[in-house]
Amino acid sequence: MLTVGIKGREEVTVSEANSAKTLGSGTLDVFATPAMTALMEKTAWKSVAPFLDEGCGTVGTLLNITHDAPTPFGMNVWCESELVEIDGRRLVFEVAAYDEKGKIGGGRHERFIIQNEKFQAKANKKAEANS
Repeated sequence: MLTVGIKGREEVTVSEANSAKTLGSGTLDVFATPAMTALMEKTAWKSVAPFLDEGCGTVGTLLNITHDAPTPFGMNVWCESELVEIDGRRLVFEVAAYDEKGKIGGGRHERFIIQNEKFQAKANKKAEANS
């Protein structure tokens, strides 16, 4: 059952693949803000996935976060999420990212519960209309 208080945790190691230079968000060999954002989204969706009805998923709709400290190659980064609000199909999470030296970012993230097939069909229809 989907309830306030569900928590999640995901971890990655900082490497060239998730660097600001590689992802195009800067020129340095540090953990990229887009990589941190993706980690926050992944942590949130994975935390609630086991509690959703069959055929349902979630999509991200809002991020309000800060990236406060750099993390170099080789360090581990992890995100912790907590579901703090359920408003119909709207889910609100508090998210925070850390490296081995402390907190590197955080904020709020919203997701909506969707029916996977219906959502994908809508996206496919948009692509067809664009052909």
